[in-house]
Amino acid sequence: MSDKTTSGMVCPEQFAELQPVLDQYAKVPGSLITILQKAQDIYGYLSADCINLISEATGVRPAKIYGVATFYAQFRLQPIGKNLIMLCKGTACHVNGADNIGEAICEYLNIEDGETTEDGVFTLNEVACLGCCSLAPVMMIRNSEGNETYGNLTKDKVQKILAEVRERA
Repeated sequence: MSDKTTSGMVCPEQFAELQPVLDQYAKVPGSLITILQKAQDIYGYLSADCINLISEATGVRPAKIYGVATFYAQFRLQPIGKNLIMLCKGTACHVNGADNIGEAICEYLNIEDGETTEDGVFTLNEVACLGCCSLAPVMMIRNSEGNETYGNLTKDKVQKILAEVRERA
């Protein structure tokens, strides 16, 4: 079954979870970022079909929505892995070796910042700050079970953590 209707419009059933958000915010001026945040919370990323539906509901052109979504680093236009690794690159983490930790993650998983492993288990995102400065360097892993924070990281510790997470995936 196609995700499009015969007129080329997005099929709303595929975005039923987003409908209450659109009902609440679509006609509220200045609410585009809120809608995009909630859509990404529901679906994990902003697909082209999702952006088109938001455009239809709000009257905001898709090009403008893409402009907003690509301007803010918080938004993703591609699906993410089962485990989203957020590596802190804030000042405390940077001073305490976050670059080395990032290298270890990239080397171990064979991905770069913003990429997802071929098996879809991990996505790496470098973030400005996680607010856990006393644990620097620190990373957080978000998955369907919640968020887990790991601090005082070393290259060996990171590899062990990633291996354990992969076993659970």
